[in-house]
Amino acid sequence: MNAGLFPDECSEALATALALAGVVPKGISDLAALTPEMAADLDLLIVELGEEPMRRIRHISHTAETLGIPILAVIDAAQFPLVEGAAGVTDVIVSPPDAPEIGFRLRRMVNAGSGEGTISYEDLALNTLTYQALLSGVPLDLTFMEYELLRFFIDNQRRVWTREQLLSKVWGYDYFGGARTVDVHVRRLRSKLGEERAAWIHTVRSVGYRFG
Repeated sequence: MNAGLFPDECSEALATALALAGVVPKGISDLAALTPEMAADLDLLIVELGEEPMRRIRHISHTAETLGIPILAVIDAAQFPLVEGAAGVTDVIVSPPDAPEIGFRLRRMVNAGSGEGTISYEDLALNTLTYQALLSGVPLDLTFMEYELLRFFIDNQRRVWTREQLLSKVWGYDYFGGARTVDVHVRRLRSKLGEERAAWIHTVRSVGYRFG
């Protein structure tokens, strides 16, 4: 796995987690100046938002469009609303990162490019390489977390998931934002899927949600 790391002088917590996960990234001092030629040997980028979240989010958007490689954003919990749905952010992890989890996230991002790249349910198709969703061939305008929640539902059909389980497995952390975070995203997904398909996501009273 060839990972780029910006900024190259990252926090001690991130450096420790990467080392424990067996990842030795290539430091990048200027993300805006990174060219396709310079990034030719990179499988992905790790960007720590730190104290300059908005400027680095803009860099992420530009970099993703230019290079077309997955980007993991390392954020403080309070920064989550800033990156939710931000263009170019492939996945997020809350700091301080856990070594096994960040290793899993990075492997998942890299391995996403090794398969066919499409999962589907009836007339809904999700491209796991481009993070695009098509409903009867028509693109759906989903935020990143809406896409991830829908993808999780398709991969884990017929089982009932509590809100807390969904927060942990989809968002990657426990309880930040509370159960309302899940409810809001389910409501948005149902609206975007349309009246006929909204019933794909079932509410199980006093428990959570089931797909399919």
